[in-house]
Amino acid sequence: MGLALALVIAVAVLPACGDGGGSGGPGDGRLSIVASFYPLVDAARGVGDERVEVANLTPAGVEPHDIELNPRQLDRVEDADLVLFLGGGFQPAVEDAVRRARKAVDLGARLSLVESSGAVPGDPHVWLDPTLFTQVVDGIEAALVEVDPAETDAYQAGAAEYRRRLAELDAELAAGLAECERRTIVTTHDAFGFLAGRYRLEHLAISGLSPDAEPDPRRLAELADTVRTRGVTTVFTETLVSPRVAETLAREAGVQTAVLDTIEGVDKEGEEDYFSLMRANLATLRTALGCR
Repeated sequence: MGLALALVIAVAVLPACGDGGGSGGPGDGRLSIVASFYPLVDAARGVGDERVEVANLTPAGVEPHDIELNPRQLDRVEDADLVLFLGGGFQPAVEDAVRRARKAVDLGARLSLVESSGAVPGDPHVWLDPTLFTQVVDGIEAALVEVDPAETDAYQAGAAEYRRRLAELDAELAAGLAECERRTIVTTHDAFGFLAGRYRLEHLAISGLSPDAEPDPRRLAELADTVRTRGVTTVFTETLVSPRVAETLAREAGVQTAVLDTIEGVDKEGEEDYFSLMRANLATLRTALGCR
């Protein structure tokens, strides 16, 4: 009887030992990961591949700065094997919720930013510079290895491949924006400083870091003069921000508008990803700046 009972207990325990590294796993051996917004989702899937299931806390079409989490989302945070987020006040509701997580990693805490990057202090949009986004990938790799050390080799290989793709993207952006008639970009809010700094562009924003801030009328008038005197042809709107103010500036200056994506979310997951959206931004910039 003692041997039979021991066998029954051993069989009952076996499934739990391989269940994604913890009780929060999806039940098929994969790690359960919650990422706070889309770029982290894309990178986590790239590093973890089929070994992870990644849930996005920010719904499609929603501005990630302002999300509020519902009870179901809070339960996901609590149950996940790993929660990935970007701190520094970018998503206050997420930073509050991760206190309840069993394992949460602030991927912004380990970033080494260059002072002359062109971004304003507090700008979270590091993923728009592929060379900085590699640091985020490094953080995801380290977190996955810590939570699931048995799959270290796989996570290291996934991270290496994602970094290779980022290096390839960086080379495309550098070549595509090297020779342009204009080098000034005017955007709705201060989100593209890292991208501009990396590729030697001048970034002028209608409003600051908050996409909802109302611009100063004097600032609009100054920007309209700048657009005209520098021969700027395009004022950039954004996918998740109202285009009203940017369109007003464009009309005042007599130029057109085009969409530049902050890649904080995707509308067509499976058809679009971080890399395709960055390449779409490159094509948009090349047209607006008259690049050769």
